[in-house]
Amino acid sequence: MLLRARGLRRSFGGVLAVHDVDLDVAAGELRGVIGPNGAGKSTLFNLLGGQLAPNRGTVEYDGSRIDRLPPHRRAGLGIGIVFQNARIFHGMTALENVMVGAHATTRAGFLSAALRLPAHHRAERQIRTRAVEALHRAGLADWADRPAESLPLGQQRALQVARALCGRPRLLLLDEPASGLRAAEREELARLIEELKGQGLTMLMVEHDVGLVARLADRITVLDLGRVIAEGTPDEVRDDEAVVTAYLGVDLADR
Repeated sequence: MLLRARGLRRSFGGVLAVHDVDLDVAAGELRGVIGPNGAGKSTLFNLLGGQLAPNRGTVEYDGSRIDRLPPHRRAGLGIGIVFQNARIFHGMTALENVMVGAHATTRAGFLSAALRLPAHHRAERQIRTRAVEALHRAGLADWADRPAESLPLGQQRALQVARALCGRPRLLLLDEPASGLRAAEREELARLIEELKGQGLTMLMVEHDVGLVARLADRITVLDLGRVIAEGTPDEVRDDEAVVTAYLGVDLADR
């Protein structure tokens, strides 16, 4: 398994948000995580991404424990993150925004940048090349020189994906990437994720849009009140009585 969580637990002021969660993500898999409001999805995402530390339990990436590593260390290991809210650096072009995503994985450090050493110039050229490639993968090549804040929301979300791709991750964590998008923008995002999946990128996607997850995911983990209540293929999860009950009897195919 590329990513493995065991017994993850996290509480806030006596409220148990994540309760002894086990989760595996195999290399090349797209794992979906769904659940009703308050299920613990965001907390679990932040435990896996490093924004929160667990009260108990472990997270392993490629066989090594990472549950006490900060996000930038995880990025250096090959874990990219796309957050729910589009975090765009204003006053920078789309290309410059994407270049930021590679700095955690380059060898040239602060001293070489401050002194303008050759190593820094080489690293900057490499980063720019990688950023251009990432923009192409995300379908944003024509937007490269535009101010990032001028992009529509759908393109800003794709820009976040491109920025994560610039770090050349082996694992991409997606936190509700379709949130706030219109139908056409969701379809563009779905096609992008399908393309990345076809290229063999391992992904974990937390998402409210159950239909989108069912379309894209190989396997789905369902949370309710901080616990895993079901796990399986989209068809298996759709027919699980515990899942239907958690969603108040709503047919998941219609969500």
